[in-house]
Amino acid sequence: MATDEQESGYSDLLDRVRRISNVGNAGMVLYWDQQTKMPEGGTPARAKQLSALQSIAHELLTDDEMGDLLDELEGEELDDEQAAVVREIRREYDRAVSVPNELVEEISETSSEAQPAWREAKAEDEFETFAPYLDRLRELHIERAEHIAPEEDPYGVMFEDGEPYLPLERVEEIFDELRDGLVPLIEEVQENGADIAVDTFAGTFDSEDQEALCRDTLDLLNYDWDRGRLDTAPHPFMSGTQYDARVTTRFHEDDFVDPLTATIHEFGHATYQLGLRDDAYGTPLGQSRSSGIHESQSRFWENHVGRTEAFWEFFLPTVKERFPEFEDVTPEEAYEAANQVFTDNMIRVEADELTYHMHIILRSEIEREFVAGDLDVADIPARWNELMEEYLGIVPETDSEGCLQDIHWTSGFASFQNYTVGSVFAAQLWATIEDEIDDPMELIREGEFAPIRDWLTENIHEQGQTYTTDELIEEATGEPLTAEYFLDYVTEKYGDIYDLN
Repeated sequence: MATDEQESGYSDLLDRVRRISNVGNAGMVLYWDQQTKMPEGGTPARAKQLSALQSIAHELLTDDEMGDLLDELEGEELDDEQAAVVREIRREYDRAVSVPNELVEEISETSSEAQPAWREAKAEDEFETFAPYLDRLRELHIERAEHIAPEEDPYGVMFEDGEPYLPLERVEEIFDELRDGLVPLIEEVQENGADIAVDTFAGTFDSEDQEALCRDTLDLLNYDWDRGRLDTAPHPFMSGTQYDARVTTRFHEDDFVDPLTATIHEFGHATYQLGLRDDAYGTPLGQSRSSGIHESQSRFWENHVGRTEAFWEFFLPTVKERFPEFEDVTPEEAYEAANQVFTDNMIRVEADELTYHMHIILRSEIEREFVAGDLDVADIPARWNELMEEYLGIVPETDSEGCLQDIHWTSGFASFQNYTVGSVFAAQLWATIEDEIDDPMELIREGEFAPIRDWLTENIHEQGQTYTTDELIEEATGEPLTAEYFLDYVTEKYGDIYDLN
C-alpha cells in the first residue's frame, strides 16, 4: 500500500507534468493558428512566442526538483499506471535535461521561420529559398541528438523522438520486406492490370461544395463537433487534445476525392485524440502512444474504412446529393476510382496504397544521407528526382511537386517512417477486428461505425502510454508488428481490383 509520502510525491509529479503539457498544448493552438488563420506578416512574432513556450516547457521538465521526484518514486512500489507514468516522464526528462535551453529555443524559432520560407519556396518553385533553413535545421537537430546520446547515430536518436520503443532497425527491416513485396506488385499492375474506372469523378468542383461534402463525411463518421472543427491548410494535419481535436484539409479544383480521403485521414487522428482518457488529461496516460500508432489510426480510417467498396456503397448517395452530375456512378466504379494505382503520381499525400510507401522509403533514404553528411542540401532536388525515377519511374518537372511538396522538414527529421509503420499496423488491426467483431465490413456498408471505433478506443486510445509501443501492439493484436498482414491485404485487394488473381 502506498505511503502518504509516496502519494504526495506522485501527486506533485502529476501537477508538474500537467503544467508542462498545458504549455505544450498552448503551443499547438498557436501552431494551428499559424497554419490556418494567422496573417502572413505574423511569423516573426509567432516564432518568438512558440520559442518562448518551448523554453518554458523545457525549463519545467528539466527542473532539479523534477529529477529528485523521479529518483524518489523509482525506488517505491508503484501500481502499473503509476509505473508507466514515471517511466515515460523519466524518459522525457533524461533526454531533455541533456539539451541546453538555448538550443531548444533556437530550434523552435528556426522551425517557425522555416515554415513561411517553405510556403514561399513551394509557391515560387525556388528550392534555394528554403535550402538555408533546411541546412540550419539539420545542424541544430544533429547538435540536439549529440547532446542526448553522443555515442549513437544522430538519425536514430531523432527517430526515437516520435517512436521511442520501436527500433529503427526493425522498421528498416519492414521497409525491406515492403520493397520486395510492393515493387513487383506495382509492376504487375502496370503491365498486366485490367482497365478500371479511373475517370469516374472527372470534373471541376467548387471549394465550397467540396468543403460541404467533407463536412457531410465527418457528420456520417460521427465526428464530435463540440470538440473539433474543420479548416483548410497548405498541408492537411490534425492538432489537439481529447477536448479539442481540430482537423484540416485542402481542396483541388479538379479532384474532390483527395480532399475527401485527406479529411477521413485526419478524422482518424482526431478520433485517437478524442478517445484518450479525459481523466488522464495532461499526463502520459492521457496522451497518444507514438507517431507510428497515431498514423495507424489515420491510415486505418482512410484505407480500411474510407477506401472500401462497402464505404462507397454507403457514401455514394451523399456524393450524388452534392454533385448530381454523378447520378449514374455505381459503387463499384466509385471504389475503383478511389483505389486506382497512380504510377505517375508525384505527390505522396495523393498517392495510392501501393506507391505511397515508395514515397516514404525515398524520403527516408534522402534524410539518412542528408543527416549523415553524405548529401549536401543543394543536391537534394537532384537526388529526389533520381530516386523518384528509380522507385516510381517518374521525374517531377518542378521542385514544388518534388522535394518541396511536404512541410515536415520544417519540424525535423526521421518521422516519415511512421506513416508506413502506421499502415502496417492498421492492416494488423483490421485483421484482428475481423476476428473479434462480427462482419465489420457490413457495419461499414450500413454506416454503423461505432463498434469499430469503440474497439479501437478500448484497445488503443484509452491505453494512452500505459504500454510501450511493442507491448501495445501485442496487447491489441496478440503478436508483434509484422508486415505480413499489410502485404496480404494489398495483394488480395489490388489483385481483385486489377484482375490479377
